[in-house]
Amino acid sequence: MAGLFTTHVSDHPTSIAAAVLTDGNRIIVAVIAAVALAALIVAQLLVRQVLAAGEGTAAMKKIAAAVQEGANAYLARQLRTLGIFAVVVFFLLLLLPADDWSQRAGRSLFFMVGALFSAVTGYIGMRLAVRANVRVAAAAREATPEPGQPEKNLTAVSHKAMKIAFRTGGVVGMFTVGLGLFGASCVVLVYAADAPKVLEGFGLGAALIAMFMRVGGGIFTKAADVGADLVGKVEQGIPEDDPRNAATIADNVGDNVGDCAGMAADLFESYAVTLVAALILGKAAFGDLGLAFPLIVPAIGVVTAMIGIFAVAPRRADRSGMAAINRGFFISAVISLALVAVAVFVYLPSSFASLEGVTEAAIRTHGGDPRVLALVAVAIGIVLAALIQQLTGYFTETTRRPVKDIGKSSLTGPATVVLAGISIGLESAVYTALLIGLSVYGAFLLGGTSITLALFAVALAGTGLLTTVGVIVAMDTFGPVADNAQGIAEMSGDVKGAGAQVLTDLDAVGNTTKAITKGIAIATAVLAAAALFGSYRDAIATAVRDVGARATEMNLTMDISQPNNLVGLILGAAVVFLFSGLAINAVSRSAGAVVYEVRRQFREHPGIMDYSEKPEYGRVVDICTKDALRELATPGLLAVMAPIAVGFTFGVGALGAYLAGAIGTGTLMAVFLANSGGAWDNAKKLVEEGHYGGKGSDAHAATVIGDTVGDPFKDTAGPAINPLLKVMNLVALLIAPAVVQFSYGDDASAGVRAAVATIAILVIIGAVYVSKRRTVSMGDEDGNPAERVPSKAATL
Repeated sequence: MAGLFTTHVSDHPTSIAAAVLTDGNRIIVAVIAAVALAALIVAQLLVRQVLAAGEGTAAMKKIAAAVQEGANAYLARQLRTLGIFAVVVFFLLLLLPADDWSQRAGRSLFFMVGALFSAVTGYIGMRLAVRANVRVAAAAREATPEPGQPEKNLTAVSHKAMKIAFRTGGVVGMFTVGLGLFGASCVVLVYAADAPKVLEGFGLGAALIAMFMRVGGGIFTKAADVGADLVGKVEQGIPEDDPRNAATIADNVGDNVGDCAGMAADLFESYAVTLVAALILGKAAFGDLGLAFPLIVPAIGVVTAMIGIFAVAPRRADRSGMAAINRGFFISAVISLALVAVAVFVYLPSSFASLEGVTEAAIRTHGGDPRVLALVAVAIGIVLAALIQQLTGYFTETTRRPVKDIGKSSLTGPATVVLAGISIGLESAVYTALLIGLSVYGAFLLGGTSITLALFAVALAGTGLLTTVGVIVAMDTFGPVADNAQGIAEMSGDVKGAGAQVLTDLDAVGNTTKAITKGIAIATAVLAAAALFGSYRDAIATAVRDVGARATEMNLTMDISQPNNLVGLILGAAVVFLFSGLAINAVSRSAGAVVYEVRRQFREHPGIMDYSEKPEYGRVVDICTKDALRELATPGLLAVMAPIAVGFTFGVGALGAYLAGAIGTGTLMAVFLANSGGAWDNAKKLVEEGHYGGKGSDAHAATVIGDTVGDPFKDTAGPAINPLLKVMNLVALLIAPAVVQFSYGDDASAGVRAAVATIAILVIIGAVYVSKRRTVSMGDEDGNPAERVPSKAATL
């Protein structure tokens, strides 16, 4: 691999300069932008449908209002904190090298746009979810009519509740694909051939905000969830969402700020970053057409997402709610593939020689049909999404053997439950990683001997996966909405009997949909990271050519036999472990504080158990809010500073190896954490349905322990790895020219490199040290709890 960058430079030495946006393609991109706006209109129509449903009893409305207030307050505080960070990065991006000032300004401007769109997507997801959950609970309540009222068909009631929950997710899905596609289209329309450089900022903004929202929301939700389960279920023997548990409101708030807002932002940034990588490589591989075709594919996905969302209509013959959701997903996927085939053969030429801006060298090395390459690559992405959906469902559904095995292991105690869940998570990670790896390699082979075309094929596979994102986001949001609906029903006590069972069944389906969306989000992250890796390679080749350095320099090659590159590979893998450990430890500390507070309330207010006294919900909400915001800094600084430290210390070759190590380890770690957590959660549901002793049994207590271990796995650390990979890839892509310039250019300075590396390393060490110095927050020095924050949650 010593001549790695030399090969790449000769592959398309003039293609970048040659690519422009023709009038015809400009019209196509404008139409795509209009399609993106149409998605936002459809989202508004879905909002009206959801809000038209009834809200239930006064008690249900009061609880829902407390959850809404808590979620709004937390997200507002989080976004204010992230706003400061975004402004700092905005100015730092202005300092990084670019061809001209307009590129620098555009990159910084669209960094803010990407950050804003990511935040808006998350906020919209949370905003509607907290209003929809009470409506789902009210719909389920119809299954248990008042005395003297006629009974309603149970299946019809279940279908109505499910439709409300899924249409809520559909709103978030439409915002995700609409804003992502609209942002990328605007960049291409405004900057044309310079769009790839500007898009780097757009992707970084989306990824950074998503990572912070994922980490912060994940810490909040799982601290409350773990604390509520350990004290309520295990110690006091009361149900999960019993109103006597002081952590219940915080738990329901957490579902919205973590699973709704966090995951919506996460999938938005996956969407945005995949488009960024596809457009960067598309310009190099297909010239002018490469600036438009990668947008056509997700635009088709917008249309098919609308079809898929409305296709999720449960039928009497369905065995469970998953059957309807799977049907909507596969209808969307099949129509997407058919429409992409039409677009490919209408839009692309039959010969690479017809592609403007592609060099003779690239044409000689790949004599195939670009239409076949594009169609097969997109098909790989669509098929990958379908396969991961089925594979993840197998490992996490209550009706499948893995979850049943974990449930059965509960008969021998919590230790075997934990061991069974870990083993299933580890095994499932291998199969998912193999699927993703084979997909990447299959797409790569389509490029023949042209590395540029091969990498573009990988990026196109990512855009193929994007065609399913609208439905995937709807599936994900469905989970926390169903979970919250069950919580509101149980706290109010107004939904009993058959209605309560309807919500329990929907919650179990929601656990599976959340696990599936995490698996597909991971696949999207890997495809985007692999494509960005190719963009990184292109950036290095360009920088090397600009400064006139030799491509065989030790710090420029990614030959893994070189010790500096091997060190980079190991560091990339290590950062994923450190990031995961920090996130899980943050949940552990915050959950400890919640446990202490809930125990204190039960101890000091014995009337809580007989309903003569009310818990102080506001205290727990405040604990989770403070801890989540306090813990944001360390993972964020690690993600940004680690690539800077490696690049300026060991060189761009080692930085490339660092990214490879992070991608490989991150893939396995994210799937392991997501699937083990999802399996533990549904094993608990299985026992609660009456198996192996049912609620209140020793087996139930064992599965609750397993679920609390899995909570930070599946909802904090695991999902946060997705944006982590893309943040690190984008940071590496942005700093690579500077590293080369200060190593071999006219401004070469070992002192500057050493200073930057030292600062980055000290920031990482300081952030980790401060994080490790924190202990479980048990109140003040005298053991007194934090001051109470008046709120609706506190006065329920």
